[in-house]
Amino acid sequence: MLYYAIAFLLVAIIAAVFGFGGIASASAGIAQILFFIFVVLFVLTLIIRAVRR
Repeated sequence: MLYYAIAFLLVAIIAAVFGFGGIASASAGIAQILFFIFVVLFVLTLIIRAVRR
């Protein structure tokens, strides 16, 4: 999932460089959502592993 967040971030940066504002903002928004989902899942995994030990 982190891979997809980074991929959308790169698409957003490339689109912004070429002046495609709508595509850049949409890609950046998707990358941000995927990144926060990744962070939440990572924290949940850490908590679950700590409880099991």
